[in-house]
Amino acid sequence: MDIPIKNAVPGTGGDVYVPYDERSGEESVVFFTRDLSEAGLLKIYDQVSSVLKGRIAVKLHTGEPHGPNILPRPWVRNLFDQRLADKDATIIETNTYYAGERYTTPQHRKTLEVNGWIFCGVDIIDEPGTTLLPVRGGKWFDAMSVGKNLLEYDSLLTLTHFKGHVIGGFGGSNKNIGIGCADGRDGKGWIHSDTGLQDHWEIEQETLMERITESTNATLGYFGKNVCYINVLRNMSVSCDCEGVNAMPVTVPDIGIAASLDILAVDQTCVDLVYALPKESSQDLVERIETRHGLRQLSYMKEMGMGNNRYRLIDLDHDGRQITAAQAVEGISGKWVPDQWNDSFKKITV
Repeated sequence: MDIPIKNAVPGTGGDVYVPYDERSGEESVVFFTRDLSEAGLLKIYDQVSSVLKGRIAVKLHTGEPHGPNILPRPWVRNLFDQRLADKDATIIETNTYYAGERYTTPQHRKTLEVNGWIFCGVDIIDEPGTTLLPVRGGKWFDAMSVGKNLLEYDSLLTLTHFKGHVIGGFGGSNKNIGIGCADGRDGKGWIHSDTGLQDHWEIEQETLMERITESTNATLGYFGKNVCYINVLRNMSVSCDCEGVNAMPVTVPDIGIAASLDILAVDQTCVDLVYALPKESSQDLVERIETRHGLRQLSYMKEMGMGNNRYRLIDLDHDGRQITAAQAVEGISGKWVPDQWNDSFKKITV
C-alpha cells in the first residue's frame, strides 16, 4: 500500500509540562481510586461502563512473554467474570511492527498463552487484514490503517496500564489505542516511519506524538460516544510492556486507577498524578516523558478537539468528594523496586 503521509510541520512544547492553573477550557469528570485490586477495578469500571453497548472490544496491552508489569490477569479475569460474563466482550490486540514474539499471529497466540490470556477470547484484529478509518482534521493522515476486525465491534473499553515508553515518553489510553489498534504492517509503519520499510523508527518527538494521536482519532471516530477509558497506575516502569523482561526496573510508586469518558482528561490526570509526586519518586518517569517530548500527546489531543485537559477528579474512596492530583498522591513518597519481578514490592527510602 502506498504511504499516505502528508507533508506537515510538527508542533512544539512536548517537553514542557503545563500546570493545571495555566490551562483553559471546560472540565471533564475523572474518577479515581487508590484501591489497586480486583475490587478497585470493578468499582471504577462501574462509573464509566454505561456507554458500552452491543459487542464490546476490550483493548489492553497483553505484553511480551513473561512481562513483569502487565495488568494482573486475575484482575482482568475477575472483570470478565463479574461484569462482562453476560455481555459479548472480547480482548482485542494487533500484531507488532517490530520483529518480536508478537510479530506474526502464530507467535502472538503463543505469547498470549504464555502470559495467561486464556480465560476469554482474544481477537488479533489484523489477522484477517486491514481497513482504513478516516482521520478527522489530521495534518499527517487523512486515514489510518487498522485491524479489519475492529469493525466487528460496537463499543470500546480501553483498559490501559499507564507507564513510560521508550520513544513515546508515556503510554496511556492514547498510545494504547493509537498504536494498539493500528495494524502491525501498514498502520504502525505509517506512524513510525516515512520509508514504508518494516522495523524502521526514524519518527520521534512531536511528530510521533501527533501521528499516534491521529491514529487514535480514527478509531474514536468509528466508535463515537461508545468508548470509556480506564488507566491503571501500577508497576510504572519507564519502559513499555512491549519490552517484556528487558523493561527497566520500576522506581515510581503505585498510585491508583483513573477512569473517564474523556481520553484527554484521563491521560492528563495520570500525568498530573505523576508530576504531583515528590521529585525523588517521579523523576525517572518525568525525565522519560520530557526527553521524548511525550507531553505533545496531550496538547495535540486538545488541538484536535478530542477532550479537555481540565477535569474534576472524583475520589471514589471518600464518598465522591472532589480532590486535586496533589491530594490524590498525598502520603506517597520514596522510590520503589520490584522484588524478583513479581507483584510484591518493597519501599526504599531516598
